[in-house]
Amino acid sequence: MRADRLALLTEARLRRPEAITEAAAVRQRADSPVGPSGKCFVIAADHPARGALGTGGDPFAMANRADLLDRLVIALENPGCTGVLGTADILEDLLLLGALDGKSVFGSMNRGGLAGASWEIDDRFTGMTAAGIARLGFDGGKTLTRIDYDDPTTPSVLEHTARAIDDLADRGLIAMVEPFISTRKGGKVVNDLSTEAVVKSVAIASGLGTTSAYTWLKLPTAPDPVRVAAATTLPVVLLGGEVADLDAQRDKWAQALEAPNAVGLTVGRSLLYPADGNVAKAVQKVVDLL
Repeated sequence: MRADRLALLTEARLRRPEAITEAAAVRQRADSPVGPSGKCFVIAADHPARGALGTGGDPFAMANRADLLDRLVIALENPGCTGVLGTADILEDLLLLGALDGKSVFGSMNRGGLAGASWEIDDRFTGMTAAGIARLGFDGGKTLTRIDYDDPTTPSVLEHTARAIDDLADRGLIAMVEPFISTRKGGKVVNDLSTEAVVKSVAIASGLGTTSAYTWLKLPTAPDPVRVAAATTLPVVLLGGEVADLDAQRDKWAQALEAPNAVGLTVGRSLLYPADGNVAKAVQKVVDLL
């Protein structure tokens, strides 16, 4: 990041913190959460708040905030990138940089389940609230909802996710729920990405809250995406995760996107930190797919 842009962020946070609210007030909002193609492409960058800084074999790839912001700005400059998902600190920096005009914006809500922690499943809502998301004029909130049948904190996760869905729906805001059936193997939380597990997570997540009117599901690309899509009538966005072969993954996304309720993609690390370092090229490959 250029020194002048970094200085702008620091100066605003030090001397004019109200500049964040002012920038939000004048931001040009997206006309729709999906683009002209009828699909959305949301770039995700909420991993650091869980202490998950690694990607592509580098455990601290996302640790340099100025570098991360530069990569996000490059992604958002592509008209086909319709939005961004992040925690308040990242979204506020992007607001100050003027990078969110015409984009849909989703605030990450529960980040307390720190990666690798003994309490990781007990994922507390330490991020953005529905009230804060509405105050900044953003479009919705995202929850990570991992369901571990052997972890007694799972009911609390489900309860607080349901409350978040209701709080967002009361304000007419999208709740992007990312459910997984999870377990611990060797002390590490592992998500079950089998078709059967994803279908079960869809059924559970779809029933959370007093209304599902504003609920979207953020789901992995299962081996049988047709069965997964058939498990719900809710809008579905496909997540990225760690993708070693982007071209092969594009083929899987293309198949899954054929479902009528598959409305787009939410991808982060694999596009922001591609193996060849060319963020613009990686982003364009996804835009071409949509």
